[in-house]
Amino acid sequence: MAEASGGALPSDIEHLSFEDALAELRGIVERLEQGETKLDEAIQAYERGAKLKAHCEKKLREAETRIEQIRLGQDGTPTGTQALDVDES
Repeated sequence: MAEASGGALPSDIEHLSFEDALAELRGIVERLEQGETKLDEAIQAYERGAKLKAHCEKKLREAETRIEQIRLGQDGTPTGTQALDVDES
């Protein structure tokens, strides 16, 4: 499997919506915080969580690039839209 930091994500993750991926990631975090999973299961959960996190970040970047900023004329009325410049840090 490819790592979350590079390469393609597994198809089951790639097809998740942002909300579904985030919900699964939250569930993984809760299970890991409880500390009641076996070591191997915890490692697998952590790895899947890292991939889910990467997917959520990708979805957020995609959404940011689609956001448009409304331009206002000198009289304050909307004159059109322009793509919002997103500062990727």
